[in-house]
Amino acid sequence: MLENLRAQPADKILALMAAYKADPRDDKVDLGVGVYKDASGNTPVMRAVKEAERRILADQPSKAYTGLAGDPAFGAAMRQLVLGDSIAGDRVAAVATPGGTGAIRQALELIKMAAPDATVWLSNPTWPNHPSIIKYLGMKMGDYTYFDDATRGVDFDGMLADLNGLAKGDVVLLHGCCHNPTGANLTTKQMAQVITLMQEKEAIPFIDIAYQGFGDGLDEDAQITRQIATAFDNCLIAASCSKNFGIYRERTGILMAIAKDAEQQPLTQQTLAFLNRQNYSFPPDHGARVVTTILSDPDLRADWEAELEETRNGMLSLRQQLADELKRLTNSDRFDFLAHHRGMFSRLGTTPELVEKLRADHGIYMVGDSRMNIAGLNANTVPVLAKAIVSAGI
Repeated sequence: MLENLRAQPADKILALMAAYKADPRDDKVDLGVGVYKDASGNTPVMRAVKEAERRILADQPSKAYTGLAGDPAFGAAMRQLVLGDSIAGDRVAAVATPGGTGAIRQALELIKMAAPDATVWLSNPTWPNHPSIIKYLGMKMGDYTYFDDATRGVDFDGMLADLNGLAKGDVVLLHGCCHNPTGANLTTKQMAQVITLMQEKEAIPFIDIAYQGFGDGLDEDAQITRQIATAFDNCLIAASCSKNFGIYRERTGILMAIAKDAEQQPLTQQTLAFLNRQNYSFPPDHGARVVTTILSDPDLRADWEAELEETRNGMLSLRQQLADELKRLTNSDRFDFLAHHRGMFSRLGTTPELVEKLRADHGIYMVGDSRMNIAGLNANTVPVLAKAIVSAGI
C-alpha cells in the first residue's frame, strides 16, 4: 500500500521556516510565518489567558467530553464577539473546531453535503490553505480578482467583473477583516456593492475571520462580517482565536452557520455535530474554555481587550514607521500603502525574484508572493528592511 504514495507539494511557509532556521546569519529577519511577535521577538502568553488557565486548573472538576459541538457557552460567547446583536441567536448553529482551519474544513464539508454542485469562489490571492483544502475535497473552485500589484490596494472593478460570473447557489469566500495575504481590505461601501451583486446572483457568503481585533478594533473589525450576515438568509462564518487570544497551539476555532430562521437552525446544528463526529468527534476544549472564561468575566475581558489593543497599536506603529522610512529613503510616497493596510500582513506587490534577492543578499525572509508579516518586525529591524527593499530595487 504505502509504496503507492506520492510526494505532496511542500508547504511554502513551512519550507521558509526551515530555511530561516538553517541560515547562520545573525542579522536575518523572519517575516514569513504568520505568528505575532513582540518587540523582543517572542510570542507571549496574554495576561488574561494565564489567569484564565490558572482558574481552570484550580476549579475544573473533570476532563470528560463536552459534546460534539463543544461547550455551548463557547458558542454563545463567540457568537456575541463576532456577530454582536446583529443576528438572532436562535438562527445560529455553531460547533467548536480545531482552530480556524478546522472551521474552514468543516464549512467546506457542509457545502459539499448541502450543495455539491456549488463552485467556491476565492479571492486572488488568498490564504493558501483555502484552495488546498477545496482541491483535496474535490470541490469546484473559482477565483475573483482582488489585489492590484500596482496600487497595492483592492482591484474593486476587477472583483465585481469576476463575481458577475457567479451562478445561483455558488459560495463566495470573503475575508472578514485584515485580508491574508495582502492586508488590503474592502470598505463597507464596497462590500455593500458586493452584497447587492451576490444577492442578485443568489450566491451564499462564507466568511473567514481570523484576525478580529488586529485591524481597527474588535467591533470595527467585525463590522463587515455583521454587514454580510444580516443581508442573507444563510451565511457561514469560520472564526479563529489563535491570533487575538494568542493561543495558537491550543487550536481554538468555531464554525457558525446562520440559518434562515429558528425552524431551520436545529437541522443545521445536528448536521454540524454529525460532521464533527465524522472528522475528529469531540473538539478540543482547553482553548475554548480559556476564551469562554475571559469573555464571560468583566475584569478578564477588560484586561484582554487592553492587551489586544496594545498589540494592534504596536503593529500600526510598525506600519507607519516602515512607510515613513521608505518615504525618506526613496523620496516618494509609493510605499504609503503599508500604513493603510491592516492586520499582520502586507503584500509588497513585487516579483518572486526580488523576494529571493531580499533573502540571499539581506537575510530578509518573506513568502515568495511578497507577503510579509508586519508583526515579525520591531523598531530596530524596520530600518534594516527598508534599506533592503530599496537596495533590491523593489
